[in-house]
Amino acid sequence: MYMPPPMHRRPPSDGIEKPKGIKDLPRYWFQRAKGFFSRLFYIIGLVRRAAPLMLVFMALLCILDGVLPVVGAFISRDLLNVIAELIGQRQLGILPDDVLEALSPLIFLFILNVVYLFFKKVLSRLNTMVTGISGELVVNYIKMMILKKAKTVDLSSFDRPEFYEKLENANREASMRPLHILSATFSVISALISAVSFVIVLIGLSPIAPIIILLASIPGAIVNFYYRNRNFRYIRHHSKDRREMNYYSSIMVDKDMAKEIKILGLADTFIAKYERVFKRYYKGLKGLILREGVVQIIVGLVSTVVNCALLAYIAYNVIFLDGLIGDYSLYSGAISSIGGYVTTLLTATATIYEGTLFIDNVMTYMKEPSRIVAPPEAKLPVKGGSHVIEFENVSFMYPGTDRYVLKNVDLRFDAGESVVLVGLNGAGKTTLIKLLTRLYDPTEGRILLDGVDLRSYDPEALYDLFGIIFQDYGKYAETAGENIRLGDADREYDEGEVSVAAKMGGAHPFISELPDGYDTPLTRLFEENGIELSGGQWQKISVSRAFFKESDILILDEPTASLDPLAEQEVFNQFAALSKNKTTIFVSHRLSSAVSASKIVVIDNGEIAEVGNHKELMAKGGKYYTLFSVQAKRYTGEDVGENERYAQRFIEEKRGE
Repeated sequence: MYMPPPMHRRPPSDGIEKPKGIKDLPRYWFQRAKGFFSRLFYIIGLVRRAAPLMLVFMALLCILDGVLPVVGAFISRDLLNVIAELIGQRQLGILPDDVLEALSPLIFLFILNVVYLFFKKVLSRLNTMVTGISGELVVNYIKMMILKKAKTVDLSSFDRPEFYEKLENANREASMRPLHILSATFSVISALISAVSFVIVLIGLSPIAPIIILLASIPGAIVNFYYRNRNFRYIRHHSKDRREMNYYSSIMVDKDMAKEIKILGLADTFIAKYERVFKRYYKGLKGLILREGVVQIIVGLVSTVVNCALLAYIAYNVIFLDGLIGDYSLYSGAISSIGGYVTTLLTATATIYEGTLFIDNVMTYMKEPSRIVAPPEAKLPVKGGSHVIEFENVSFMYPGTDRYVLKNVDLRFDAGESVVLVGLNGAGKTTLIKLLTRLYDPTEGRILLDGVDLRSYDPEALYDLFGIIFQDYGKYAETAGENIRLGDADREYDEGEVSVAAKMGGAHPFISELPDGYDTPLTRLFEENGIELSGGQWQKISVSRAFFKESDILILDEPTASLDPLAEQEVFNQFAALSKNKTTIFVSHRLSSAVSASKIVVIDNGEIAEVGNHKELMAKGGKYYTLFSVQAKRYTGEDVGENERYAQRFIEEKRGE
């Protein structure tokens, strides 16, 4: 089933409060600069750890990239001057008789220019190679960093929409942002080296000329910076629109949703929703682009007029003040280059700033605290023994909510008991299982395993005690055999042992009929010969997975919902037979499975309503008796008339509302 995007929250910013007055401006800009450089150094650190040698190469290429344009400008100047001198000598008829000697300076400069142009191409190719290699290394490093962090993140963190959004953004953007930002940073350094060099060159013409060029370039760069920031803010503040567009476009091509969309005729509905959101998003973005374009044209006109005036001044110097034609090339190139480099400096800086704000997602994600961790001197549970589990006044509410899902639960599971948890949807059965397996910690109270608080154990060792299948069990794009072996991934693959687990879980009959048996790929995500299983077949795979793990405590949280009652009862009986001296906990809506359990726990609205075996609870005539009786009538057909009367009352009540 396609999951909708997490609930939208206020878009993140750089976290700095805007100044309330002029006196707050220094502190405000200092904090922004501090945050900017902190994020920039974090990114540099990422690249350094991912590709240290590549970082050195990038720095060297950056310096060469800054110096090379100036070298090229001087070569071009000397070439033009020599050519102009030779033309003058030819016109005056004073060329030497030895043509080779006369052309030797020109030949030297031509060779030098060829070397320069070749070196420039080599430098460009090296840049591409280094960036490509670095990109792969950095992407892999950050992906591994995110994956390793995901291993330690508490399940409760995924319940917070703001964290989940950070995780999605980090996973989507982190792979491209760091190297992009670092490349932009090196572009700034290269541009700075080139700009300073050309300023020094231009001072030879006039000390005022560089100042004029800088002043003429700054407005355009400021406009560029301003609109890059506005663009970033717009995208951030409209992230909900972008996520909605992504949701509606993705749901239309989701294979699991295709059947329902076609049958219910939802395609036009979702397309219309996508178009409506796009129009809202595009309207504001188009306005930003148009306003920036108009302002840039005006600023560009002013900059062009200033540059033309300076070029006229250079031409005047060359013509009337004994200048050389090569000087015109050098100085005019310096004027164009300085303006371009100043724009590059501020534009790249804006890009870096924007990128560092995006990379904040990674930093926040990596700083997410983990609370379910091994305490100092953590205890290790005894593996392979019998265990007693006790809930002492346990209450729980999910993070970010104020509603108790479980309230004042006192419960005991003795060693070797087969326990069935029953109750209506939302009663708290799955939550109780999550607390028992320490995926969450109780809000109040404590849970004991063999008399020791779960929080005193090492979590990894604790998880190893449980063989568990949740309602939303995994459907892995692996072979049938590997899907079962993943019940205990550290255990070496043995097809015989896998086959035994499959027989116990009821999966062996259909696996043996697959084209390649246990080696058949499941799902068609990667393999053309992959097989798509039915819901019931997948559930048998998941049950077999639990059988494969040699665990002390077996837990089935409604993993057999897609199985027929007889198949479910068979699985329950198999678990009961194989769980001697083991505690077995079974959650099911079909109460026929509870008849042979040694203990039945009825949960109602987060509280323990009844505890006992089938005979005791039926004699009591309480909630369990009511639930069991209703289901029994449904299977025997005794409640047909009652169902019809109930349906009629329900319709009338809804109409009245």
